[in-house]
Amino acid sequence: MSTPDNWQKSSYSGPGDGDSCVELASTPATLHLRESDDPVTVLSTTPASVGHLLKAIRTGAVTAPRT
Repeated sequence: MSTPDNWQKSSYSGPGDGDSCVELASTPATLHLRESDDPVTVLSTTPASVGHLLKAIRTGAVTAPRT
């Protein structure tokens, strides 16, 4: 599997090249996620899987754990 070179971070992460954000990159059929302070570890998945997760979050099927 090739490593993408189009990593982007969320605008919620703030300006600059800080090391406390999640970065996203894509290839034609795969989405890649990594934490900026550990860029060697990459989670790869499909756009459909991420879409299902986002839908579950939006509908309340998945919620944040209570602390």
